[in-house]
Amino acid sequence: QVQLVESGGGSVQAGGALRLSCAASGYTYCMGWFRQAPGKEREGVAAIRTGAAYADSVKGRVTIARDNANNTVYLQMDSLKPEDTAMYYCAANVQRFRGCGLIGGQFTYWGQGTEVTVSS
Repeated sequence: QVQLVESGGGSVQAGGALRLSCAASGYTYCMGWFRQAPGKEREGVAAIRTGAAYADSVKGRVTIARDNANNTVYLQMDSLKPEDTAMYYCAANVQRFRGCGLIGGQFTYWGQGTEVTVSS
């Protein structure tokens, strides 16, 4: 069992930046970030193993990075837009066969979420 604890959410104005962090309690193979806005389906934002994958909606504005020594993943979000407003969830898996992408089913463990609000 892996516990994930997110931090770093908050409220910013459009054009601002936020950095989300997620600390895992143990080894992870792949770590990712998902988000869910009110009334919308959950969507993958970014995922990382050695390389990174990004949703088209955030490419060029978001950077995912991981610190393997500390089992932590970060999501640096720049040039934030109101449509980035959502609950952001950290996710992880520990099995190589699950791969590392932007599909929720690839991930076994989920954090409790951290809220991001971007005002215009």
